Amino acid sequence: MKVIQLIDSVSTQFTDAGLVFGHGTDNANDEAFYLVTSVLDIPHDEAGLHFDREVLGEDIKRIEEFVIRRIKDRVPVAYLVNRAWFAGLEFFVDDRVLVPRSPLAELILKRFSPWKEQGTIHRILDLGTGSGCIAVAAATAIAEALVDAVDISEDALEVAAINTKNCGVSERVRLIQSDFFVNVPEVFYDIIISNPPYVSEIEMSELAPEYRQEPVIGLAAGSDGLKSVLSILHDASNFLANDGILVIEVGNSQDTLESYLPDVAFTWLELELGGEGVFLLNKEDLVTHQSKFKVK
Repeated sequence: MKVIQLIDSVSTQFTDAGLVFGHGTDNANDEAFYLVTSVLDIPHDEAGLHFDREVLGEDIKRIEEFVIRRIKDRVPVAYLVNRAWFAGLEFFVDDRVLVPRSPLAELILKRFSPWKEQGTIHRILDLGTGSGCIAVAAATAIAEALVDAVDISEDALEVAAINTKNCGVSERVRLIQSDFFVNVPEVFYDIIISNPPYVSEIEMSELAPEYRQEPVIGLAAGSDGLKSVLSILHDASNFLANDGILVIEVGNSQDTLESYLPDVAFTWLELELGGEGVFLLNKEDLVTHQSKFKVK
């Protein structure tokens, strides 16, 4: 069987199984392409050159085994092949961390322009780093920056350590085990960025099986999805430089957050590549509304 035939076959099986997508792809064909090219170690930008290649029986068997797990157990492809991409970089992932998919990649690739000028970003703090994708991408895009990557999960930090090494930024990315700011050094950051847990109890109960494969600690954020973001808002001003910015992704919790904090003038960022629920605040905003950022 040729590569292109194998992709078509897997795509048909995924479609017939009624799978839910969202871990790097949004349809059965792209998911099949992701699985097959990853197992065969075919670079995405060279895939067309390999479509007529005959696939060995042992590779077909391995792909078939992954297809069964994808359909029967609803395991995301990223976990099956231990591979995901973020901001143009390849990352190792497994079920100790969320699969990278944040729209924050667009801001990182733009080096946070127009919100920060080039040459003004020296220290970045990534809260809830998980796989380390945000911290690693930021260190890669902004070579002069030192990045502190924080996570409460020791398991997640083990994955992040693999990725800082694989991407060649381990000397500029410091991994810190901490519940948000608890163990963060007393320094001022030019940027604090986070894709924290923001899924409410109701949303957690309605998650598709694919998302239930991911660590709950990286998703659940209390009854209304605001527990983590309010915790960050409460303490962020103590660690942000005077001209620094706080950037947080809250996804579907945007409306809930605005309703809870109606007086806070959140700057909601428009992203060309898609994605919603990403806001920006400066230090003055945080200090002004400090008393309102109470963790429920």
